[in-house]
Amino acid sequence: MKQFKLPAVFMRGGTSNAVVFNQRDLPQDKALWDEIFLAAIGSPDPNGRQLDGMGGGVSSLSKVCVVGPPTRPDADIDYTFAQVQVKEAKVDYGANCGNMSSAMGPFAVDEGIVKVSGREALVRIHNTNTKKIIHALFSLDDGLAAVDGDLAIPGVSGTGSPVKLEFRDPGGATTGQLLPTGNVIDTLDVPGVGKIRASMVDAANATVWVNAKDLGLTGIELPEALEANAAVMSKLEAIRRAASVAMCITKSVEDAAKNKSVPFIGFVSAAQDAKMLSGAAITAQDIDLTGRVISNGQPHRALPLTVSLCMAVAARLEGGVVNEVLRQGTAAEAPIRIGMPSGILTVAATVKQKDGKWHAEQGAFYRTQRRMFEGQVLVRASHVPGMMAAGKLKVA
Repeated sequence: MKQFKLPAVFMRGGTSNAVVFNQRDLPQDKALWDEIFLAAIGSPDPNGRQLDGMGGGVSSLSKVCVVGPPTRPDADIDYTFAQVQVKEAKVDYGANCGNMSSAMGPFAVDEGIVKVSGREALVRIHNTNTKKIIHALFSLDDGLAAVDGDLAIPGVSGTGSPVKLEFRDPGGATTGQLLPTGNVIDTLDVPGVGKIRASMVDAANATVWVNAKDLGLTGIELPEALEANAAVMSKLEAIRRAASVAMCITKSVEDAAKNKSVPFIGFVSAAQDAKMLSGAAITAQDIDLTGRVISNGQPHRALPLTVSLCMAVAARLEGGVVNEVLRQGTAAEAPIRIGMPSGILTVAATVKQKDGKWHAEQGAFYRTQRRMFEGQVLVRASHVPGMMAAGKLKVA
């Protein structure tokens, strides 16, 4: 059987890669999207490599983005993020990707979806996954999104032109509440694990935070060491599932096992010397805290950007797990420097108390992006039976 061709762009946004589609090139029936995305990325792949698709075998390289006209008056574009599972035939829409968010404004400008002029562009992005607004500010080069610049980000070689992302009112992106349980810290009774202190925070993406020492960890373990520790990975997943129920994201731990996208789970520790994936060193004096995150069942090689923003917000919640490891004396409005596997990530978050309740006003960080390939992605006709039955695609 032949293959179908679909216009697409392959882009890097921060420390992630994704196949990006213009919404006009996809069927209006979104029920048909999953089989296209799975076929394009190369999932499911029991070998975990996605060699027969555009994916890279890890969650940060197994992504699809869709950009189209806005459905809100305060936005210039709609952006839908799809996390494609590597080994399963499943596409999750329950969370946003902060890294790929940095590429959405440039994609919209370069595609002509958003008309701009001058030296800089501001694109207001409506993320349909979280129903939140993100402002992307970036330079232009002859009317297109600039690529060359002097910003280096951990985990990406070389430098690029900065994209400033401002997440407006990021609280409650998944659950509708910054603190889904109403508390900055809770004690979860986790089957097979026991009682463990946790902060369950929903800012940009819902995440449960635990202290590394409560897991018997140092906090500076690298991804390969974590992956090789089946007992710890099992414990983290059990905590994540219990938190999912406590945050009312799912009704049962069985449902939570099926929903791998949210909540994320991360563990934190105080600022300390550590080695990076590159072999270079991070010194404690250069950071304000240390963090590690599990994304879709895999230790993240850097940090998901939305989760980093959540960590920065959580660091400002007095009495919480993240706040207790934050370097003492860190000014309330100062950016927070997070030590992670690929280096140091700096995130700013404004968090205040209003009427006795915590409120996250905004969070911001800088990323780089690059359009790396544009053309057509080919998918096997045999892998998109719904599209064939609907007669929605032309065979190449």
